[in-house]
Amino acid sequence: MANEKTALVLGATGGIGGETAAALKARGWTVRALHRRPESIRERAGLEWLPGDALNARDVVQAARGARLIVHAVNPPGYRDWDKLVLPMLDSSLQAARAEGARLVLPGTIYNYGLDAFPVLREDSAQTPHTRKGALRVAMERRLEEAAGQGTRVLIVRAGDFFGPHAGNNWFSQGVLMTSGARPRRLFEPGAPGTGHAWAYLPDLAATFARLAEREAELPTFARFHFGGHWLEDGEEMARSVQRVLGAPHVPLYRLPWWLLSLAAPFDVTLREMGEMRYLWRHSIRLDNTRLTAFLGEEPHTPLDVAVRTALEGLGCLPSAGRDATEGRAPQAA
Repeated sequence: MANEKTALVLGATGGIGGETAAALKARGWTVRALHRRPESIRERAGLEWLPGDALNARDVVQAARGARLIVHAVNPPGYRDWDKLVLPMLDSSLQAARAEGARLVLPGTIYNYGLDAFPVLREDSAQTPHTRKGALRVAMERRLEEAAGQGTRVLIVRAGDFFGPHAGNNWFSQGVLMTSGARPRRLFEPGAPGTGHAWAYLPDLAATFARLAEREAELPTFARFHFGGHWLEDGEEMARSVQRVLGAPHVPLYRLPWWLLSLAAPFDVTLREMGEMRYLWRHSIRLDNTRLTAFLGEEPHTPLDVAVRTALEGLGCLPSAGRDATEGRAPQAA
């Protein structure tokens, strides 16, 4: 008989995929992960690494045998070939979910929304994106909703911009710090003065996925929640937190040089995609988590400075204090 608490995580070497795998493992799940060269993986001990490619439906279906949860947290690296790879990857996961009767889990983003939905984003807010990447995210969610209409169970949890100890490409490292592996000598603010922004600390978001997974019997076939995370009403508060954690209030804070991104955009696909997201920093964006907190009772939440310290340590910007790996995370138990 298959283990009722077996999960397959696609993208387990990435930020949200890795954190979700760890959160599930901590709650007693058997966690499998797919990798093209699993023998090269040294980190994330305790996971069952299987050979395969997320683009290959046969690989994903095989890896998902007996799984009750499939976490689709895989993305093309560096924003490259999104238009060619994103939907085929999702189709592989959908095929596996249908074959096993598993629930497919997708971390959602704020890229789906345009100005007509600001400043407070709710689960039923209109999705009229302003960018190519946003249009693809909308297409992904529509495909999942259609699949749910045919009986495939789906869970989407939407969150703000990621940060955390194992986050990959993200606005915290690339937009606020603009560095990794060294103590920051200057900081940047991507947003307009006085503009609020929603941030998602990955261990908190991962704990949310794990808690929802354990309430499977209570979820509708198509479930969508918004994760509030850290709503920072003052646009400079993230950088101010970095200053506090560094113990260096005089580290200079500058506005992000968007003009420089524009100049480099024709030669760098990542910078071009970042530049297209500027509208998300010109206007306040907050996610309404009323539905989530009503369902779970509370949302996992780590204090900002604790979360920022852990993120800085993970980026090599601050020496590790040698704390237990779970310190600073929201409790895993419900």
